[in-house]
This record gives sequence, C-alpha cells and structure tokens, in this order.
Amino acid sequence: MAWHTVDNTETEWRWTLEHFVLPLSLFFIEIVFKLATGTAFVPALLPIALLSFAIGLALEFLISLLPERAAWWVRRIAILVIGVIFAIEYFVFREFKVFYDIKTVLGGAGGVANQFGGEALALILTPSGILFIVLFIAPTVASFFVRPRRQSAHGLREKKWPSLAMSAGSLAVCLGVLLAMGPFGETFFSRYNFQTSVPNFGLATSLIKDVQAGESSAAEYEFHVERERSTSAVALRAGKKLAPLVFKVVGSYIDTENFGPNIMDIDFDSLSGDFEYTDAYVQSLSATSKNSMTGIFQGYNLIFISGEAFSAEAIREDLTPTLYRMATKGIQFTNYYQFASAGTTGGECANIFGCLATEGGESVKGKAYHNNYFTMGNVLNRLGYNGWAFHNNTYTYYDRDITHNNLGYNNGFMGYGNGMEEYVEWQWPESDLEMVKGTFDNIYCDAEPFNVYYMSVSGHGGYSWDGNAMSEKYYDEYQAAGLDYSEPVGAYLASNMDLDRAMEYLIGQLEERGMADHTVIVISADHFPYGLDADGSLTYLSELYGYNVENSIQRDHNRLIIWSGSLEDQEPIVVNEPVSACDILPTLLNMFGAEWDSRLLPGRDVFSEALPVVFNLSYDWVSDLGTYFADSNTFIPNEGVEIPEGYVESTTRYVEDKVNFCAVLLEYDYYGHIFGDQGDVQAVHDAGKANYVPPKNAGSADAEVETESEVAEP
Repeated sequence: MAWHTVDNTETEWRWTLEHFVLPLSLFFIEIVFKLATGTAFVPALLPIALLSFAIGLALEFLISLLPERAAWWVRRIAILVIGVIFAIEYFVFREFKVFYDIKTVLGGAGGVANQFGGEALALILTPSGILFIVLFIAPTVASFFVRPRRQSAHGLREKKWPSLAMSAGSLAVCLGVLLAMGPFGETFFSRYNFQTSVPNFGLATSLIKDVQAGESSAAEYEFHVERERSTSAVALRAGKKLAPLVFKVVGSYIDTENFGPNIMDIDFDSLSGDFEYTDAYVQSLSATSKNSMTGIFQGYNLIFISGEAFSAEAIREDLTPTLYRMATKGIQFTNYYQFASAGTTGGECANIFGCLATEGGESVKGKAYHNNYFTMGNVLNRLGYNGWAFHNNTYTYYDRDITHNNLGYNNGFMGYGNGMEEYVEWQWPESDLEMVKGTFDNIYCDAEPFNVYYMSVSGHGGYSWDGNAMSEKYYDEYQAAGLDYSEPVGAYLASNMDLDRAMEYLIGQLEERGMADHTVIVISADHFPYGLDADGSLTYLSELYGYNVENSIQRDHNRLIIWSGSLEDQEPIVVNEPVSACDILPTLLNMFGAEWDSRLLPGRDVFSEALPVVFNLSYDWVSDLGTYFADSNTFIPNEGVEIPEGYVESTTRYVEDKVNFCAVLLEYDYYGHIFGDQGDVQAVHDAGKANYVPPKNAGSADAEVETESEVAEP
C-alpha cells in the first residue's frame, strides 16, 4: 500500500476523512443493530448519533497518538472488533430476547457456547443471520477504500486534538438534549438500566455505562426517605373506591390490623458500613401486617419449581390437565408477571431471592458469596427441613454448582454430572418427569419435612417436531387433541406436557402416601417462551397468547401456581391484583409462618395491605389502578378507576426505590450487614430440628380469600 506526500490542501481533506472512519462506522453499526433487534428509532436516533460520534472520536484521538501506519491498521481492527461484538450481542438477543451485559456474556459465554452452540449456528445460517453479519462487517471492508495520506509533522500535531474536542462537544450536546427530554432522558441518568439503555442510547454507550456501574458502591444508592411510607401507601390508594381489604376465614371477616406486623427486632444504630442510605430507607418503611393467611402452611413440605419457559398458555385442560388442576384448585393468580431481565438465571433470581436481576446474568453468581438469609432454603433450613436443589441439565451451567450450594438447602445441589445422570437420560431437552420421579422415589420421599427446589428444562426451545426431544415425545398426544397451531407453538405446548406428567406423578405419589394435604407445590416461570420467534417478530408468541404482543408488559404476563392438597376442597382463593415473581418469597414466608421482616424484601406478601405494584428494570410498573411506561412517561389507567392526585409521581418514586433496593441486595452483602456471616448450613439445619412445628390441621387452610380487586374489580 502506497503512502504519499501531497500538498497541504489535499492532506487536510484526506486526513479529515480518515479520522471520521471510526465514528461513522460505529454509527452505521448501531443503526444496523437497531434494525436487527427491531427497537424503535424515535426518539433514540438523535442520542445514538451523538453518542456514537462522541465515543468514536474519543477512540480516534487515542488511536491517532500511534505512528500513522500503526494507527491506520488499529482503526480497522477496532472497527472489526466492534462489528463482531455487535454481531455476538445480536445473536444473543435473537436467542434469549434480552440484551446481555458484559458480565453476563463473559461469565456465561462458555456455558452458552457449549449448550447452545448448535442453536447459535442455526441462527447464523439463516438468511437474516447472514445478512446482518455482512452488514456488521461492511464498515471494516469499506474502510480499506479510504486511502492514507502523509502530512507534515506540524500538521500531525495540529490534527490530533480536534477529534478529542469534537468528541467532548458531541457528548455535551447529547447530555443537554437528554436533560431536555424528560423521562426518556432520565433512563440515561438516574433510571439507567442496561436493558433500556441499549435500545435508547446504543450498545456501545450501554457497555461503557455498564462498566462504570460496576464500580459503584452501596453508598451511592439513594432513596426517597423524606416521606412517611405508611401514610404514603395509604394515600396512593385513597382514590380507589373499594371496600376495605378483608379476608374471609370460615365465614368470618377479620381485619388484618389485629394480627400485628411482620417485623424483626433489628438495631440499625449498631450497624456500620456503606449502607447508611439503605438502612435509612428500610427504617422509613412500615412493616406489613400478618393476616388470615399467616401460617396456614406452617410445617408443610415445600416443592418449588422454576419452570423453563413456562407460561399461562401452557396450562390447558386438554394437554396439561394436572397443571390445569393445580392452577384452578390452588391459589389462582390471574394478573401475574415474570419480568425478563437475564434469561433463565434472571428468572431464578426473582423466584429464589425475591429480587430483579439488576446485575444481569451475574446476579445469582454474586449472591453465592453473600449471606442469603431470606431464601426459602435458608428460612426452612433454620426450622430443620431437609433441603435439596435439583436441575436436570449440566450441573455446572451458570455456575449452579457454586450458586445453588449456597441457597440454604442442607443437602446441596444435584444436576446432570454430579448425580442426576442416574435418573435422567441425556437428550435435549432432558425430561422433568424423569427428574421428579427419580429424585422423589430415591432421595426425599421419606425425608419429611422436606424443602425441594427444581430448575426444570423440558420446556426449553427450540420448538420443532424433529429437533426437540420433549416435543417429539408428546407429538402423538398433541395431534390427538386436534389443535391448529403452527409448528413452533404446537411443539412448545407439547414440550410442556412433560412438566405436566411430572406433576401428575408427583401429586399421585403424595396422595398415595397421605402427604398431599401437608405439601405445597409452587410453579413459576423463569421467563416468557423466548424460544418462540427467533426472528424477533413475536409472531409466534402472539399466536400463543391469542393477541398481538406490543410491549414487554404484555410479553411478560404469566401464571403463578401455589397448590396444596389441603386447598382442593375449599372455595377458590383468587388474587386479581398484580403480582410478580418478586412477591413469591414474602408471600410464602408469611404463609409458612416464618420469622421475617417485610421491610427487608422488595416484593410484598400479596395477602397483606401493601401497595399492589409490580415493576421491571425499565421502571415500568403495573398497579391495581393502571400501567405506567417509564421511557415515554405514559400512564394508562384501568377502565372505570379514579386516579388520586400525585399517584403516578409517588408510585414512580416508590418503584425507583424498589429497583435500587434490589440492586443493593444483589450487588452487596446487605443481609450480611444485618445478620452477620452465614453459619454452617448443616449446623443451622441440625439446630433447627428442635424448632420444627408439624403441619396444622388441614382445615386451617379452609379459607376463601377476597382481595380488593374481587370486592370491586376495576
């Protein structure tokens, strides 16, 4: 390649073009990424353009410090690396329907590559996959057509600094624009979240902000503690013209205020560390009351299942009759959400810890080294329960061999590779029925009281009749039902039949052994079925749901099952108010009569008087009065309700505090700060045997619960 010396006029033009190769390439790649992931261009296009040029020009300044031959090559290598990073993130999004932050990609890349290498290759070899790879790499190829030109040493010294000045100017303009954009701009500042930041401000900016966020401390999280929370919650609900919240128990109405609060005696003044703001926030909260559902499952066995890609639509009387039985004869949650944040591990985070996965795929991994005082594993371990955690896929996947051994289950974690292979055939996906049958029959059926956690896998994508072992297994039964769904949706429904057969076997064994009336089974999804619609169009998901899915709130609707044999002959318990996975843990703690502090969990006991608000990491929220979308500052009230003055603003601040609290709980050892280091799990279990209280008479669950929304549904 020739390097030429030309007159100063031509040198100025040629070097200006060369210096803009990197920022122009980054902007082009960001636009391709938005097209590929199907996110909106308005109002994101302007900030993405300004931020792309700011980042690109800053990189250009650093590169221009190198000798010019080296700089020429480094520019093109940088453009290629950027294109590859964007391509990887695109295919991750195609597979998991969420954006993966740096820690998630680096922490889980090995497992993802090993488990889903074939699926990733299938995505790449599609026409759209090939097209977008070409587009991501195109700027690298185009950059070779920009010919380098030499200029004088004096010219070089003068040309290094304009790129840095233009970068700072572009960033300053962008920040000014964002400050003027109201709630949309706030998602760049106080409401930053990786999932929201990527479509709003670009992947490059989000990756940089993600690195910055990783350097924060607990002391940097601030909360709105200037107002009294107990009166705030009442004020927020004051405009709702409904009857008082009551519970109907054996024909009697009981006021929840007579039960006393779910609170622990914690001396916050004696604590020290970086949690000053968090401690003040917790103390500003009013504990919620115990109620007629407190302790109805005291002493019961517990089986908790995180159902892989489970959905409300997987519950069908024709295909999954046992799941249908559990959903209609257990506690019915008609307005339930499992918000997607980091794939399977994000859903497990919400199910197990009662927190949204603010740290992406690293959220659970970080908790492996914390005091996880409030998990059902630890809480029931302190009461002498025999505990196990199980998974029917590779036991090291997502580092579960580390994380799931610190959930409080005194007998530890078993997956495929450290014991599960004795019961489960290796295929893809593996069978939930085989896992449940093998573990119940051979491990815990005679070990009451038991507390068991399952992470299932049989409902995993991709969904086809010839590439999914569970879909193939139930193909004939699905066809016999005479349903008219597309192959992906039909294969999805068929794959969930294995979880149904697992529950059929489990309940049958519990009933045969006389254990069903004092055993609770909980089923929650890990995430929506993102294995449908690999092209990102949500076409198949809309087909499954029966309506056009237009936003993440609709996408993440789901169904929670809480079932016990003691509930089957009673009047249905129906919860119509919004509930999310973060609410499962406090609700179970209350129902099992455990010692807990309602101020120390982001979710709520759904049978308490707490404000019924669920929220995602984008600061969107759903309440009993309506739905709020944060980036557009849009509140859509439910039909026929009256909205109190200041309700949206107060609830939004309430949600901001909840998201910050999730972050503190997951990223820092807050429970260690409160309760000290976690003791030896087996020693705690042995000491807890003396505290075990046998199940109450099954009649104690003879309750019909009326939630506010049942008294006068909006």
